[in-house]
Amino acid sequence: MNISVIMPVYNAANYLDKAVKSVLLHNEVKELIIVNDGSIDNSSQILKRLQKEDNRIKIYHHKNKINKGRSASRNLALQNVTQPFIAFLDADDFYLENRFEADKQLFESDDSIDGVYNAIGAYFYRESSERETLELGLTTIREPIEPDELFECLLNGKKGYFSIDGLTIKREVLLKINFFKEHLVVAEDTDWLLKMSLVSKLVAGNIKEAVAMRGVHDTNVFNKEGQYKVHRQKMFESVLIWCFKNKVKISKIDILLNRMFYYRYKENYSLNKELKYWLFLLKSTPKLMTTILGIKYCPIIRKRKQLFPFLFR
Repeated sequence: MNISVIMPVYNAANYLDKAVKSVLLHNEVKELIIVNDGSIDNSSQILKRLQKEDNRIKIYHHKNKINKGRSASRNLALQNVTQPFIAFLDADDFYLENRFEADKQLFESDDSIDGVYNAIGAYFYRESSERETLELGLTTIREPIEPDELFECLLNGKKGYFSIDGLTIKREVLLKINFFKEHLVVAEDTDWLLKMSLVSKLVAGNIKEAVAMRGVHDTNVFNKEGQYKVHRQKMFESVLIWCFKNKVKISKIDILLNRMFYYRYKENYSLNKELKYWLFLLKSTPKLMTTILGIKYCPIIRKRKQLFPFLFR
């Protein structure tokens, strides 16, 4: 099993040595593709030193060494992979010794598998509360899920989630879903994983114990709830447009729209605002209006359903 590992780096000097060395411990890793995303700390010097120690490290930059974000950095790395399998690691995280054990067994046992997801844990670089330790202790899908049911499970979260740090995919999966959406500042990985779950066979690997550790510190992007709120909606829109372009089953799109409007319902937007948003969605995905979903999710219909649920039984 020959793997390319992708690592975007931006001002990660405090964590780089640990992250890089945790990848290179694994003989399955034939190349570690690092994109230095315009770092202004001493990440560059650390990477040069590490590259001299192991020629599996390949370092790339964006044009003029500018900062373009995680999506663009992962995309640049994806364009340069040479191995049949791809895995990911953020520069402030690290792999454990068992990272690829389940993946190797599953891929060897079943040629039809496109990807394997595993559990990841959390390593605190700062003080943590008991609640944080419990919530971030293990990010995982809590039980094996049939690949055809994974999309809905990822949307509703009732059986947990998995992280891109614990995912290994075949390189040809890229032909089905293409690259990360660069307009998404956050939730770009969720967008990508949701699309992948619709067209690829993803199966559970080691979901009981961590195979990688997420570094938790004061500058984590997942601490920025405001960004996630805005980009979650953009992420849903991206998946919706992609679903219609790729002729995804209406039943799956129904599940997606249901989740989209669940979050909007929680915000208690006015009918006027919802109508404007609905017109925006119809303009973005004209085919929506040609399906039953165009009626089902029309704000006027939804509003009436909320006010008079007995009329819609």
